[in-house]
Amino acid sequence: DQDSGDNGLLLYSLVNSQTNEFDIDENTGQIFTVSVAGKAGTFHLEVQATDQGTTRLTARTTVNVTVDSSSSNNIVVVALNQKINAVERNIAEVKRVLEDKLAWSVYIIDVYSNELERKARSSTDVTYVKIIAFDEANKEVPAEDVKRKLTEQKSNIEIELEKIFSTPVTAAIEEAPADPASPELIATIVLSVLLACTLVAFLVYVLFAIKRKRKYEQQYLVKKQADIMHGIDNPGATDKNGSLKSLEKLDHSNN
Repeated sequence: DQDSGDNGLLLYSLVNSQTNEFDIDENTGQIFTVSVAGKAGTFHLEVQATDQGTTRLTARTTVNVTVDSSSSNNIVVVALNQKINAVERNIAEVKRVLEDKLAWSVYIIDVYSNELERKARSSTDVTYVKIIAFDEANKEVPAEDVKRKLTEQKSNIEIELEKIFSTPVTAAIEEAPADPASPELIATIVLSVLLACTLVAFLVYVLFAIKRKRKYEQQYLVKKQADIMHGIDNPGATDKNGSLKSLEKLDHSNN
């Protein structure tokens, strides 16, 4: 947003969308997966941008995300000694740490706890995060390579996660459950830089256009009010030469 201060701060949110499958970073507008295991197809996510001015302005657009089926051979499961509700609440930061330390694009496939403890989402102290990594060419990174790098960066990952959860964190590698009859579905979501720039540019343009229209309307109202006040304060309107016609007529009538 071209405005300064709170008027220039945009916050992003998902509107009437599949919030169980996706979430959005309110500051950057980055969309990420929460859980898409066992699902495929196209999801239509309505994204809203809102500025933080006194009179808040909003703009909306639709982002289409396609979830394709893929082999589960390269899915890696990371076990965190944290409650599932805490992990879900901070999943964007967990994703950021993994991408930073692995130096690959990381997509979250699923976040879950033990099957018997799903109903009591705050009772378990172990949460499993299914991930898959993609390299710069958008190709799946073999699971063995991901596990090797997770092992190498284990201490660094745990240090960064401790800052997020404000408690000691252990990140252990678990074996992905085998299910040959029903392979996992993963989200091969690659929101290109072009799409991201187009979305942001569109939202900023709409907000700027609305603000400019309001600005012109306010200027018009101020000018109109000034003209009215000028007429009240000066009942004798002047002609093009600046003479007061009403006063001249009044003098003639008195004579």
